[in-house]
Amino acid sequence: MTTVVSSKGQVVLPAQLRELDHIQPGQQFDIERVEEGQYLLKRQVSENEGLVDWLLSCPDKGWFTEVESESTDTL
Repeated sequence: MTTVVSSKGQVVLPAQLRELDHIQPGQQFDIERVEEGQYLLKRQVSENEGLVDWLLSCPDKGWFTEVESESTDTL
C-alpha cells in the first residue's frame, strides 16, 4: 500500500488498514526509526481498551450481588 506525506509532515493510513484494525480518530501511535528509510509504527494500547465491550456483554440488570464487607474505618 502506498501513502503520501503531506506538507505538514502528516502520513495518512489508508482506509483499508483503518477498517481492518478498527483504528479510530484520535488513537495514538508510537513511531520508531529502524534505519534510514524504514520506520515501525505501533498503535498505543489504551488501558481501557475493550472495557465498553466487556461492560455491554454483562448479563441482564440485577445480576450483581453486593457482598457485605467491613469498612476500613473500623480497623
